[in-house]
Amino acid sequence: MNEIIKKNGITFGIVTGLVSVLITTLIYIIDLKLFTAWWLGVLNIIIYISIGVFLLVKTKKELHGVFPFKDAFTTYFISAVVGIIISVAFNIILFNFIDPGAKETIKELTIKFAVEMMEKFDAPKDAINQAIKDMQANDQFSIGQLLKGSVFSILFSAIFGLILAAIFKSKSPSSQGL
Repeated sequence: MNEIIKKNGITFGIVTGLVSVLITTLIYIIDLKLFTAWWLGVLNIIIYISIGVFLLVKTKKELHGVFPFKDAFTTYFISAVVGIIISVAFNIILFNFIDPGAKETIKELTIKFAVEMMEKFDAPKDAINQAIKDMQANDQFSIGQLLKGSVFSILFSAIFGLILAAIFKSKSPSSQGL
């Protein structure tokens, strides 16, 4: 594996992980209600997309424009996996060892938010009650759930990485002359 790809993937993965830790820490410190704020989720996605794009632009430049699809995907995927590992490890430590009570508060806030949304859309009372029951039975911050979520995050990142790699790959020499 090319050293530039490896170095940038790991470096930007650490940056992504630390950004995630910082965001989670700020939300935790400021107000746990922010864990249910949809706009914060959108902002997080924009931040992570921006980091990924910057990573690929920087790497392509360092490789002097020679950036095959496989290398572009590998660079992004390494970064995503490293970032997810750091983020999940932090969440496991925070919500299972440092402050397990916070996850119960977030669960209550999430249930309240979900009920309000379902009521706005005139969901049947039975559906609301079932949703409450399901959410109460689920511990979204348990070690198992966080690890399971990380698998889905890695799969989503792989799909997104394929799209970014297709965008940032260098053109083949035969198509540049046309």
